[in-house]
Amino acid sequence: MRVGVPKEIKNHEYRVGLTPPSVAELVAAGHEVIVETNAGGGIDFSDQDYVDVGARIVGTPADVFAQSDMIVKVKEPQASEIAMLEPRHLLFTYLHLAADKPQAEGLMKSGATCIAYETVTSPRGGLPLLKPMSEVAGRMSVQVGAHYLEKEQGGRGVLLGGVPGVAPAKVAILGGGVSGVNAAQMAVGMRADVTIYDINNDRLAELDMFFSSQIKTAYASTAAIAAAVKNAHLVIGAVLVPGAAAPKLVTADMVKTMKRGAVLVDIAIDQGGCFETSHATTHQDPVYEVDGVIHYCVANMPGAVARTSAFALNNATLPFALKLANMGAEAAMKADPHLAAGLNVYKGKIAYKAVADDLDLAYEAWNG
Repeated sequence: MRVGVPKEIKNHEYRVGLTPPSVAELVAAGHEVIVETNAGGGIDFSDQDYVDVGARIVGTPADVFAQSDMIVKVKEPQASEIAMLEPRHLLFTYLHLAADKPQAEGLMKSGATCIAYETVTSPRGGLPLLKPMSEVAGRMSVQVGAHYLEKEQGGRGVLLGGVPGVAPAKVAILGGGVSGVNAAQMAVGMRADVTIYDINNDRLAELDMFFSSQIKTAYASTAAIAAAVKNAHLVIGAVLVPGAAAPKLVTADMVKTMKRGAVLVDIAIDQGGCFETSHATTHQDPVYEVDGVIHYCVANMPGAVARTSAFALNNATLPFALKLANMGAEAAMKADPHLAAGLNVYKGKIAYKAVADDLDLAYEAWNG
């Protein structure tokens, strides 16, 4: 199969769909890999690094799309990229369609087969291609939250871990999944006062055992969330409904009760965000203020630590990319129902029910 790797064009996105070590694996398996010039430049890989492992370098994204059967990316295709997709193409990337109806309609119009990293499942019920970026985003959320709590950034002027004689900051983490746990690990390491909120009592029990006395846990009722938001210095939204839009757990009225200079970090912004006052921002312009509260809602947080993120993502996606290249999309999905769970768009139809429901679009299951 001819596998194409275009340079990412989303704002401040430096990751790359395939690193040279991943390209080497595909080439060794007998596939041709076509890479747009400077596609890996953001993480310090030159065109020669790709040539050395057997890739062919082309000059434009149009060349990549025209000469490839499968397109491997990191972020959702932008409008100019969707325009280059054809029914023969297999697109393998993050899509997050539930929060992006124009993209969904564009992909439907293209006729391409589109498999989304974020809905591929594992035998244990996890999301293996979302997990590494959730880990990165969770850890980053505390890092950026601590930064924006600084007074010169517009924050409250609070040190996350406090000092002897001065209490640490209160950190409320909404969601006890992968990103929430990673956020908690970082916040605990910085000696913050951490509480994780979740609606799954079994999960809360697991977290209580895992962290012991380092954190507190609480059931995520509306009243509990309202109290948490009011008292917290840093609130991290880390909820996930696979493939669907994130629930709005924090209302605009709740935000009005928060401390002036408190910080909200919305990890769920790719899926529409879990704060009513959230809207997507970029690394170039990452924050805005509502009612004196700083909102950090960057839609591609892991792009800020692009080298770490690209390697972590490739570690997870490469086995699936190899399977798709070796077998073709339909055969690979028939052989692996967990890969088939990643199918979001097929032959002009939405093939993932949660996306169809959220966008009010017709759903047609793939019957492979």
